[in-house]
Amino acid sequence: MQRQNRLGVVLASSAVLALGLTACGSGDAGEQGSEDAAASGETVSVETNDGAVDVAVPPQSVAAFDNRTFKLLDDWGVELSTGAVSLMRADLSYKENDQILDTGSHREPDLEAIVEAAPDTVIIGQRYAQYKEDIAELAPDAAMLDLDVRDDQPFGDELKRQVTELGKVFDKEDEAQALVDEYDEATSRVEAAYDSEDTVMGVITSGGDINYAAPGTGRTLGPAFDELGLTPALEVEDASEDHQGDDISVEAIADSNPDWILVMDRDAGVSANSGEEYTPADELIADSPALQNVTAVSEGNIVYMPEFTYLDEGLVTYTEFYNSIADAMEQGN
Repeated sequence: MQRQNRLGVVLASSAVLALGLTACGSGDAGEQGSEDAAASGETVSVETNDGAVDVAVPPQSVAAFDNRTFKLLDDWGVELSTGAVSLMRADLSYKENDQILDTGSHREPDLEAIVEAAPDTVIIGQRYAQYKEDIAELAPDAAMLDLDVRDDQPFGDELKRQVTELGKVFDKEDEAQALVDEYDEATSRVEAAYDSEDTVMGVITSGGDINYAAPGTGRTLGPAFDELGLTPALEVEDASEDHQGDDISVEAIADSNPDWILVMDRDAGVSANSGEEYTPADELIADSPALQNVTAVSEGNIVYMPEFTYLDEGLVTYTEFYNSIADAMEQGN
């Protein structure tokens, strides 16, 4: 009920904004951009989760809400009119651009900013997926690009689809293919270096705790098991996709005695934006008495995901991570 009330307020405010924006406002710029894109007559067809969507190119007013695509767009020099800037990793140029209307966190988003920006192209997904219908009502003429990872499709293929489809929109098809090739190469490196008799454990560190990331289903690390053909050291019933991992005792993790441990430091990504102090994952593992006799720890077979993974989780991040795994495994062979 609260969500419906918030949307009613937003829609009511939208009418006022549409009438009250001045000629120099970003809303007018967005509306003019939409008209320019439509006037060009050029479109590309993008395969989204809702089917084929025609997008006027080049887009003139882009709204971005999918964490997996923020760095990609920034690297490609895509200008945004609005987006979830508060959810972006700290090293993106968008964080310093006060011309972008920030819709804020997915917990209490400022959807009115979307009306003011008048986007012709909306990239929706991940943390903002719940607001898809709301945003469609606020930007009814925009091409809605839902390229979020689908659970019933291979994870790696979904990450590659995001990149290749956006490559069509922003005239970056060659760059997109290069990123796909790099991902495939990193995956092949791990498959070649990995000994399937070695068992692997995924953990997420959050709030000073070391939590279990279930193979296949666990947040962020789970898909790597299927993608790379890794042998789990431990499998439990009713494992979740929780963003902090599952609360399984460190002793249980230790008893499984994994040959390799893969780690996502959730606090590293969050604290980089908030400035809050935290205990790094490597210190938590080093200071855990229960883990000291585990094969992965004693032999130094621990691989950490990139610092900003929790705020990213895109194709390039996984490519970097898989290359790190391959480096470690190749060195051990």
